Amino acid sequence: MAVGLAISSFGKTLSQIGDPRFRRVIFKGIGLSFLLLFAVNFGFFKFLVWLGQSPTLQELFGDLPWVLNVLTGAAVLFMIILSTFLMMPVAALFASIFLDNVADAVEDVHYSNLPQVPALPFSEGLKDALNHFGVIVFANTVALSIFVVLSPLALFIFWGLNGFLLGREYFQLVAMRRVGRAEAKKLRKKHMGTIWLAGILMAVPLSIPLINLVIPILGAATFTHLYHQLEPSPQAASSD
Repeated sequence: MAVGLAISSFGKTLSQIGDPRFRRVIFKGIGLSFLLLFAVNFGFFKFLVWLGQSPTLQELFGDLPWVLNVLTGAAVLFMIILSTFLMMPVAALFASIFLDNVADAVEDVHYSNLPQVPALPFSEGLKDALNHFGVIVFANTVALSIFVVLSPLALFIFWGLNGFLLGREYFQLVAMRRVGRAEAKKLRKKHMGTIWLAGILMAVPLSIPLINLVIPILGAATFTHLYHQLEPSPQAASSD
């Protein structure tokens, strides 16, 4: 049943890809993700240039061009790895910020009988999104040491960990719009198994660079469907 609900929810999400409102959020999320990653890379390289011209570094190594070359090469490799690592949490950050837009687009098409809900204040949505971003980055950073020790299982650990984190966060945010924070936590605990499984199905393509920029936004829509299927409202007669 849980697998069927998750697949059904994702299928409904894919069927709405052509919706202009839906596409607008996807393109906005991808664009802002690239912009933030570019800004991080640009800032890091500016720091390297400053470091290469540092009198302290020149005193240590002399005026040796190879030092700057080694630093630049190492920095490029480091930023490629870091950008790949940050793609998913950055995309998840913007998906959380735009979740209201995604959920509204889904509900307008599939659950048109539902009453409108007031938009979450931007400051509160941003706070939740940043908390979610911090948890994902911290958890995956800690998990890197486990990936090294248990490298054959690294992919499964990544899927399980991020499936739990993304499922927990997105279901909570979607449910909060309808029933408030306290009740959303109760519902999340009640349906944790199904939520985790749906999160894992979403986390599998997160291991593919570039594709993982789209998945968090699709995930926000998927969990909107999942919430309404797990806790159907008498008013939420689907228009499907």
